[in-house]
Amino acid sequence: MSDVTTTDLYEVTMALSYLREDVRAPATFSLFVRDLPPGRGFLVAAGLESALDFLAGYRVERQDVEEFADALHRPVRDLEPLLGLAFDGEVRAVPEGRAMFAGEPLLEVTAPLPQAQLAETYLLNQVCHQTAVASKAARCVLAAAGHAVVDFSLRRTHGPWAGFQAARLGALTGFTGTSNVAAATALGIPASGTMAHSYIEAFRDEEAAFRAFARCHPGPVTFLVDTYDTVAGVETAARVLADLRRGPGCAVRLDSGDLDALSRRARAVLDTAGLTGVRIVASGGLDEYGVARLVRAGAPIDVYAVGTKVGVAADAPYLDAAYKLVEYDGRPVMKLSSAKVTAPGRKQVFRTAGLPDVIGLDGEEPPDSTRPLLRTVMRGGRRTDPPDRWQDARERLRADIADLPAPARGIQDPEPVRPVVSRALGELTARVREDLEARFRPEAAAAPGAFPAARPAGRT
Repeated sequence: MSDVTTTDLYEVTMALSYLREDVRAPATFSLFVRDLPPGRGFLVAAGLESALDFLAGYRVERQDVEEFADALHRPVRDLEPLLGLAFDGEVRAVPEGRAMFAGEPLLEVTAPLPQAQLAETYLLNQVCHQTAVASKAARCVLAAAGHAVVDFSLRRTHGPWAGFQAARLGALTGFTGTSNVAAATALGIPASGTMAHSYIEAFRDEEAAFRAFARCHPGPVTFLVDTYDTVAGVETAARVLADLRRGPGCAVRLDSGDLDALSRRARAVLDTAGLTGVRIVASGGLDEYGVARLVRAGAPIDVYAVGTKVGVAADAPYLDAAYKLVEYDGRPVMKLSSAKVTAPGRKQVFRTAGLPDVIGLDGEEPPDSTRPLLRTVMRGGRRTDPPDRWQDARERLRADIADLPAPARGIQDPEPVRPVVSRALGELTARVREDLEARFRPEAAAAPGAFPAARPAGRT
């Protein structure tokens, strides 16, 4: 199975019909999120790099045609018009790491219609999943308020590749490490890990387990202390670390129970033993909500390890995203479906710190003191620049989050920023809508105020 056949069947049936009917003029599709999920004040744009890798390598080979034919129960010759089709279009996109809001295009694809159509499923899959996870991870970093956060999600993510992406997205949003060895090695992320309860249980007691582990690992070690009795486990760990003179850089890990109360007792035990440099790591079902509660309470926790809930973006595991045709053969188009109206035309997002973003048309005069967010990242089916690094995306995110209003950064009941529409986009939307109403809904078009124009931005 190739990435080419990793698509919905209707993409194939439409593309085949386009080719047979010679409907191949340039088309622009816009990928955006209609509404932010509950509990989100912003989204973190992510997934662009894997999307560009997919498009750069896209080519329909003989095996792909055979698999399409098999899925459609048709002779291979019927699907041969697809053979050799490759992506040679343009992509304009927001770089990874940008803080984004509802309605703003994350990327726009312009290519001959069959090519742009066949890209839909894979692009939505990559951008939606990674944006959802990155947004959750960024909130964990905000909740930690300067404390270290590490990724422990691999064993619970929806497949190894999703786990790899979660580790990368954690690093992109400010995590300090990952338990995922493959991701750590491939991406240059610090690897982080301790031991499991099974390791403790394999020895006659905790002290034997801790000493054995320390003998095997001469550097800083982290002991898991809650297998039997947490406070007794901390006392044993403190005794072993003091005896071995292994305090600085070492840690104890709490994985269950009342993490606030237990971390305070653990800190007292360690400090009494003179191990002020031994850190406390907390894990066990944590996400931004749990981290925020512990930080707010002043729990003496140094490192927060987050896993399941972050790796699957548990409270908002999907995005209400769309990949919609906005222009075909130079003609702006839109849909009028109830609750799913789209805006026509190729777009740009203009940003000024301290003001709402403006969603406008690509090529229109930027509002004063704004900067456009979408940039050309692929032309003629090839990247215009080398692949972006997650480190660069992390710096962009830090700057964007610093510029966000405090209510959008909130963990509980955040208030997202609502972009405004430029006058040019509002006027185009009204014209196209009026034309469509006259053609397809004459009665609705005659009703005063049936489809009011989008609210324009006051400064365009």
